Amino acid sequence: MSIFEDRFVTLAHGNGGRYMRELIVEIFARHLSNPELDVTTDAAAIALDEGMVVMTTTDGFIVQPLEFPGGDIGSLCVHGTVNDLAVSGAKPLYLTLNAFIEEGFDLRVLDRLVQSLGKAAKEAGVRVVAGDTKVVPRGHGGGLYLASTGIGVRRPDLNLGLKQIEPGDAILVSGPIGDHGIAVLLAREDFDLKGDVRSDNACVTNLTEPLLKLPNLRFMRDPTRGGLAMVCNEIAQGAKVQIRLNESVIPVREPVRGVCEMLGYDPYYLACEGRVVAIVSADIAEQALAIWKGIPGGEDAKIIGSVEKGKSRVIVQTMIGGERLLEELEDDPLPRIC
Repeated sequence: MSIFEDRFVTLAHGNGGRYMRELIVEIFARHLSNPELDVTTDAAAIALDEGMVVMTTTDGFIVQPLEFPGGDIGSLCVHGTVNDLAVSGAKPLYLTLNAFIEEGFDLRVLDRLVQSLGKAAKEAGVRVVAGDTKVVPRGHGGGLYLASTGIGVRRPDLNLGLKQIEPGDAILVSGPIGDHGIAVLLAREDFDLKGDVRSDNACVTNLTEPLLKLPNLRFMRDPTRGGLAMVCNEIAQGAKVQIRLNESVIPVREPVRGVCEMLGYDPYYLACEGRVVAIVSADIAEQALAIWKGIPGGEDAKIIGSVEKGKSRVIVQTMIGGERLLEELEDDPLPRIC
């Protein structure tokens, strides 16, 4: 009998018995397509290239709705974890995957989401080598939560981080900000708004790897929760510098800007899931920009600001010639967007 004949997830799918084995084999193992994935063991042996091993913090994904224009929780899980490795300068290789499934969840939807996850992993060049599955009682989850840890390797001589940032450095962003946050917001249909905004949910290794060849690449980060504003504030606080952004060149798509103006959101605080913020020395800024503009996904890249001596703060130079402070995020404007 096919696992899909029962249609919905039951608590028995998490009890360690036959139903759980069928769930793992017929959905997870089938779509993850890793011949080395051993579903009978709680450990995985992996081979690593020469270099420094990089492991991400374990990241949880609780986005709602589970499917949105431009992606879903499955592809988001892969891209979110892979991108953390990529902006650290590492080559992503392996992922672990934990799935927390709510009792009553539609098995056909689960199958579709895991298929998307497997496709994203294959396209990103990573393999899921270990994981765990739990079923929680009805009403104790949002349908499906995922958690993942990534492992990769990077050159031992690569030195990226806040300590490398210097006054005079240039700040770049690889493309328009706020797409993911607004795409998820519109998919919820809470405000009776319609739009064609798609999430930028994507793997960014094609954007990060070319920059690793440049001298004086200082720092990279993907602006997820808290968006561009929080990345810049983290830089200002961690490097003890002042960040100055030029509002007139920061790329924001018009539909995103329009929704933000109607609902009172600031696009600088909205999550991206396929963008990179990079800091480089001023003398290679144009070279880095040209590299990104020649890469799919980087066509709209911009040099958006600079690093200065001064108080640890973020200043936005407005289009009308004034200045405003971009404070650290306090309230969450859009919960459950990743």
